[in-house]
Parts: sequence; structure tokens; C-alpha cells
Amino acid sequence: MIEIAPLRATERADWEVLWEAYQRFYAVTLPAEVTSTTWDRLFSGRVHGLGARGADGRLVGFTHFLYHEDTWSQSPACYLQDLYVAPEMRSGGLGRKLVEAVAAAAHAAGANAPYWLTHESNTVARRLYDRLAKNHGFLQYVFEA
Repeated sequence: MIEIAPLRATERADWEVLWEAYQRFYAVTLPAEVTSTTWDRLFSGRVHGLGARGADGRLVGFTHFLYHEDTWSQSPACYLQDLYVAPEMRSGGLGRKLVEAVAAAAHAAGANAPYWLTHESNTVARRLYDRLAKNHGFLQYVFEA
């Protein structure tokens, strides 16, 4: 049985293990200060974090999301920024449950349905996302002056 609920302040060590694995997946290394700031933001009310816990109560996945103003709607937008599931827990519907939990939170907050980005090479996640959501064809650009 999987429980999905807000991250708990007592779960930082378990979250950091997953957070570092998430960074390795995307071949990035974030400074320790960024990790600390991210963790603090998850409890500030500005960024929201949900944890997925296995039958033993151990954290096996997470998602981070935030709300922001939207120029195309009167409702806030919901951006699902990060989603990670431990490799041994994949293919069991946990990613879907995390996305659905963010969608439920967005609905409860009066926000639009969540949107997110993933790398084009993330084929496993994209199979899930293609079943769950509609790709509107937008491409991401980053100005790096």
C-alpha cells in the first residue's frame, strides 16, 4: 500500500537520497546550498512537496510543485517541477498517483490543471505522461547570455 501525503520535516535524509538520485538521472550536481534552500522552500508555503511512502513508511518517491500567476487565466497555474520515483518502485503506478495527487491539490486550491516539462530523452516517464496528459507541442528555451 502506498501513502501519498505532504513531505514531513523528519524525512529530510530520505528525501535527500531520492533528490540526489534525481540529480544523477538528469546528470546535474546542485550545490548543497541549493538543496538546503529547496528543502526549506518545501515548508515555506511557496513550494509544495508530496511524498510517496511504501508499506514500511519509507519515502520512495516525491513531487514538488508550485502555483504562479497566469496571464492566460484568472486562476493560478500549477507547475509540477520535479517528480521522482525510486527505481525499485517504478512500473507500479506510483508516478501516476503522484501526478494525480498534484492535480487534486491544484483543484482544491482553485488552480488550473498541472503542467510540467521533461527531457526528450526521458522515454520511460514520457510513456506515462503521454497516457496522462496532452503534449501541446511547446518547446523550452533558456536564455543563457
